Amino acid sequence: MIAASPLPADAQIYRRSDPNGRQIWSDRPIDQPTAVYAVAGAPTQYSTRPIGISESPSAYDSLVVEHATRQALRPELVKAVIQVESGFNPRALSPKGAMGLMQLMPTTARQLGVRDAYDPSENIRAGTAYLRQLLDRYDGNEELALAAYNAGAGAVDRYGGQVPAFRETRDYVKKVSSRAGRQNAVSLAGGKLVVYKWLEVINGRAIPKYSTTPPAGASYDIVRP
Repeated sequence: MIAASPLPADAQIYRRSDPNGRQIWSDRPIDQPTAVYAVAGAPTQYSTRPIGISESPSAYDSLVVEHATRQALRPELVKAVIQVESGFNPRALSPKGAMGLMQLMPTTARQLGVRDAYDPSENIRAGTAYLRQLLDRYDGNEELALAAYNAGAGAVDRYGGQVPAFRETRDYVKKVSSRAGRQNAVSLAGGKLVVYKWLEVINGRAIPKYSTTPPAGASYDIVRP
């Protein structure tokens, strides 16, 4: 959910993308058709509540430019990371504990001296500094830096300096880099029946879909086994 009023610090934000690359944000898993609202300034973003003007993407332009300039980053790259990470919701908290606009993990936030990860200025300062560290580590390779931002530098290193073969990470890199991408299929051993769940936006509603084959281009959950 992206709301005009601040969300409590312990709010859980769920993000899914449909086969057309549109992202749906909610504070709960969507298990039935649910009305969604387009996010102004972010045409592929939908939330389960109307977004407030104070949380529009342009509200953070000055902070993005300031901190991107300090870290010698392209502002467009920083804004793309924020859009994919949090949908410009400064109170976003992922199920894994990533916080704020640039979804800082607690360890990263501590290492970068962040006192309040939900403060937009602190969050963008630290997020851009971390992104700069990763770009330096991978000789300016944005794809590897983005993969490390999503999955951790250790995962990139374990894959021999390549984008890890994780569905989420490869999708993330493509979405940030080009605002579109194709998901990799997931396979499970053991011969068990696998059921996939994803969401599609149809006539202004997020509709849960289920299949025994993974959808092309959509983020999905495995609901069985």
